[in-house]
Amino acid sequence: MFGLGVTELIIILVIVVVLFGAKKLPEIGSGIGEAIKNFKKSTSELTDTNDAKNNDTTNSKADKENASK
Repeated sequence: MFGLGVTELIIILVIVVVLFGAKKLPEIGSGIGEAIKNFKKSTSELTDTNDAKNNDTTNSKADKENASK
């Protein structure tokens, strides 16, 4: 995991607790989780939109080729 061992992760966790306090950590965690969820949602919507556009373009080209025959 990025070359971090257990000791390094514990040190980072202690620093985060000292900086933000134990009461703020659940709020920060839920905020980060919500941000990740929104990012995944928008990414999948963008992918779906691009797939639909590609299918429309492919179908239009096939229709034009069939019409010319």
